[in-house]
Amino acid sequence: MVFSMAMLFFSCKDNYRRVGEEAEKIVYPRGIAENFELTYSELPNPLENEVIESSKKISILRSPISYNFDNLVFPHRTFPKGLEVEFFDSDGNKSTIKADYGIRYTVTALIDLRGNVVIENQDGKKLETSQLYYDEDNEWIFTQKKFKFTNPQDGTIMDGEGMDFNKDLSFLNAQKTYGLMMIKEDSND
Repeated sequence: MVFSMAMLFFSCKDNYRRVGEEAEKIVYPRGIAENFELTYSELPNPLENEVIESSKKISILRSPISYNFDNLVFPHRTFPKGLEVEFFDSDGNKSTIKADYGIRYTVTALIDLRGNVVIENQDGKKLETSQLYYDEDNEWIFTQKKFKFTNPQDGTIMDGEGMDFNKDLSFLNAQKTYGLMMIKEDSND
């Protein structure tokens, strides 16, 4: 009896060939870019000729490879081998973001960064986490993963889970924190 039951379970195999709507769809990207650098710039006035000396760099995106899936129902672009982005503020100060993997959803303007995500600000502030989201429309960054935030100006290192903040790291809202924080006291107290 045991032998026949074992034969019954081991002989079960899915030989059904899926066709039509239930067949697995093969998805090809619209385009593939390798070893590229993309510079976003802004002009103070409408462009009247080809002279662009007055343009201001906003950001520079670098990646070894990118797949463009803008031809799908939910368009997106992936960066499977990582990416590095440099952002410039109005004074020309540079902040960088690095990640092992990235995906940008075109319709929602949401960027999902994964694996060794590191943000370094021009004033030395540094955020490290395993996953991070950036809402381009609201210029808001958030994560629900564990993070480490280092602020050399205050001499603080904050660890925690869950954080949201603006893109220049001047406003932080951490949900759960633990770590070493030095608090300066005024001599008037």
